[in-house]
Amino acid sequence: MSHLARFQSAVRSQLLILVSVFTFVTSSVAGQSVTASQNRQQEARNVLDEGVQAFKNGQYDQATLDFQRAKQLDPKLLNASLYLATTYASQYIPGARSEENTKRGQDAVEEFKSVLILDPQNIPAIDGLGSMLFQMAGNPYDPDLFSESKSYHQKHIDLRPNDPEPYYWIGVIDWTLSFRANAQFRARYNLSIRGKQLEDDEPAPDSLRQEYVHEYGAIIDEGIESMKKAMTLRPDYDDAMAYLNLLYRRKADTVTTQAEREKLIQLADDLVDEVKNIKQKRAERPQ
Repeated sequence: MSHLARFQSAVRSQLLILVSVFTFVTSSVAGQSVTASQNRQQEARNVLDEGVQAFKNGQYDQATLDFQRAKQLDPKLLNASLYLATTYASQYIPGARSEENTKRGQDAVEEFKSVLILDPQNIPAIDGLGSMLFQMAGNPYDPDLFSESKSYHQKHIDLRPNDPEPYYWIGVIDWTLSFRANAQFRARYNLSIRGKQLEDDEPAPDSLRQEYVHEYGAIIDEGIESMKKAMTLRPDYDDAMAYLNLLYRRKADTVTTQAEREKLIQLADDLVDEVKNIKQKRAERPQ
């Protein structure tokens, strides 16, 4: 399964979890008068429940209307914004450049941010922003959106430092930025010379290597440490191992000697073997 497919699957799973986890309990006291405000709040929760059911049934247009109505009835109903953002996010298609799709992504981001205005430590909204911004940053490529996405994964770490996933996503973003830059640097170099072109797997000339290290050396190191942290927290985290392998290959383009380069390539190759072993053992487990 490709990285994008794994990511989209993870997002869909997260959205379904959001729908199932957040529930509301309301009660009434016999003989107690109910104010107009309380009536509106109760109506907002009823409409919200209808929206949740519509979302579960894949009726996203109706769910959107219900969540918008719930927000109007009770602007402080935080989960109305959270569910509305989730509905927009679930319909966003990474890479599709239609105005409608772009607007869905932007609307999802704005709704998640509105949740954080009311509750700055809301983990689902923080994760939702990290996920949406990552999806929106890929096509067209936007390094600033990748950096913004990374900032929300860091917020998750600040709140819950023992969760492995945000470390993983920071490492993925760092690899994405450094991999894209490496390709651009090499393409630019090849356009500037005549004769034999620099291949992707060849060490870069020293001037090009130094430029790459200056701009992306720290990002690569951050990505490596983030993946190692994710693997410490989840020892069989095979996706993190796969990306650590890729980050070691990026690191290999920053070192000065062939011996250092070969050592990093060997570390990367070892991780590929370890990922294969983990996947095989997982496949052999009784269901």
